[in-house]
Amino acid sequence: MTRILVWQWSRRGGPPMFGRRLADALAGLAGVQALLSLSTAADLMQEPDAPACALPYRTYTTLPGFLWRFATAPLQLPGLISRLRRLRPDLAICAQPGPLDLVMAAALRLLGIPYYVVVHDAEAHPGDGFPLLHRLQRLELRLSHGVVALSAHVGRRLAETGALAGRRLILSVHPPYDFGPMPPPPLSHGGRLRLLFFGRLLPYKGLDMLADAAALLGDDPGLELRVVGQGPEAVALDRLRAIAWARVENRWVPDDELGSLIGWADALVLPYTEASQSGVAAAAIAARRFVVATKVGGLVEQFAGEPLARLCPPDAASVADAIASLRRDPPLPGHTATPSWHDMAAALLASIQAAPDRAN
Repeated sequence: MTRILVWQWSRRGGPPMFGRRLADALAGLAGVQALLSLSTAADLMQEPDAPACALPYRTYTTLPGFLWRFATAPLQLPGLISRLRRLRPDLAICAQPGPLDLVMAAALRLLGIPYYVVVHDAEAHPGDGFPLLHRLQRLELRLSHGVVALSAHVGRRLAETGALAGRRLILSVHPPYDFGPMPPPPLSHGGRLRLLFFGRLLPYKGLDMLADAAALLGDDPGLELRVVGQGPEAVALDRLRAIAWARVENRWVPDDELGSLIGWADALVLPYTEASQSGVAAAAIAARRFVVATKVGGLVEQFAGEPLARLCPPDAASVADAIASLRRDPPLPGHTATPSWHDMAAALLASIQAAPDRAN
């Protein structure tokens, strides 16, 4: 029996969810016992169906709290080592890096337990709220036994920037994110084509491009657009608010609302100017929604062969044309053989076990 520790110590959003689903998928493999470690402050841990957590770890909820935990990390090390000794993992996987991971990396190194890091972004995106995270990520990668990239695009950027530091690279995929039962098919409501932009409201997500595209589509194109997510107020959001058939909801969306939000939409719009790969794209694929996405970064890989996706160049006119084409000629229902979480976990474990590396 191989005991695998999966840890992810972020508080909100996709990373803790990714960690939970990876651990669940590994637990479904023959000969594997998965042990999950999440932050005690994670939203997932506050839900009624909170996952079983073998190693809950106290992190922080405020910036002063983070600074204190970071400064006292050496003092946390003996207790963490003791807890890891009781769990006896054979292998550990960081399911996307977080700011406090170096204390876990140090504990694993001292115990001689190999660990791998799943990387979502090779570099910081413009407007990311934690610029120090990618410096810490580089240190974490250098201590690891190997790096897992969720797209070939991310793998290339890790190699080009020197972030791999000689570590072995494993290419993987981001499986679909389902949020409850499958919603009714797109357009089954019989009304206007419903468009959804969902996610962090940051510059690289193409909000300016979306506002330009909406203006090109006119005053009443038979569409309804919701822009939902959290981010700093910006001119692009005001421009979108001025569109009669659009509304902006600048707010955090709790996990228990994600299913109904994505199910409301006929199509998700991803007008990004750059991308690694996207958890929003993974949710769209799982819910069988139409998609309009720009041909940037790892999105091309993620939507390869997806019949419900319309990919276009990253400019407003192309985005507007792709949206108009959905209303004029919606895609036929179809399904692609997208790797499941079980498939991803099995392939990842096989790659790790095939040629395990030694950290220096």
